[in-house]
Amino acid sequence: MELLLLTWLHLSNRAELRATPRKSDGSRTETGVFSTRSPERPNPIGLHRVQLLKISGNRLKVSPLEALDGTPLLDIKPVLQQDGR
Repeated sequence: MELLLLTWLHLSNRAELRATPRKSDGSRTETGVFSTRSPERPNPIGLHRVQLLKISGNRLKVSPLEALDGTPLLDIKPVLQQDGR
């Protein structure tokens, strides 16, 4: 089952409005944060599409998750199929 996790990127700098794209080889120039995947954004909500691997009590094991340990989790949503299931 696939899930969408919404996280609060609590360590981000919300005052920063410009960023250099990832894997920059020096030829890329700074651009607005909304055109990058930078966690430095005014509204630091992270959206992560993950695969549910295991449920143990009230714990979920998912992968892959691009978030730091301790990142607050805001919500968990199931990924709906085309037919709405």
